[in-house]
Amino acid sequence: MSNPQQLRYSKEHEWLTAAEDGVSTVGITEFAANALGDVVYVQLPDVGDTVTAGETCGELESTKSVSDLYSPVSGEVTETNQDAVDDPSLVNSAPFEGGWLFKVRVTQEPGDLLTADEYTEFSGN
Repeated sequence: MSNPQQLRYSKEHEWLTAAEDGVSTVGITEFAANALGDVVYVQLPDVGDTVTAGETCGELESTKSVSDLYSPVSGEVTETNQDAVDDPSLVNSAPFEGGWLFKVRVTQEPGDLLTADEYTEFSGN
């Protein structure tokens, strides 16, 4: 499993793109998707919601368990991935592409986000 180098990662297993016009895309890592098992339900924050770095902002339910979704940054949600809500299996099959979860206009980015290499070492993958 390879973690894309251009992304940054949280210790809660979310990934984050570099901000484009102040907006970043958020998803969960392949490691997290594999650990969850087959995702069958995705609950995301609403557009316009304010999310806070390190706090719960949604939920992922799989055939194995239910897991909280944490925001890796603080900001306002600008878009959610309706495709992932309609077809939760995208979170497993394409966690870094079509399985992204939401976009956020970043107001604060914590200093503890990891590079791909640091995340690989942290997650043991």
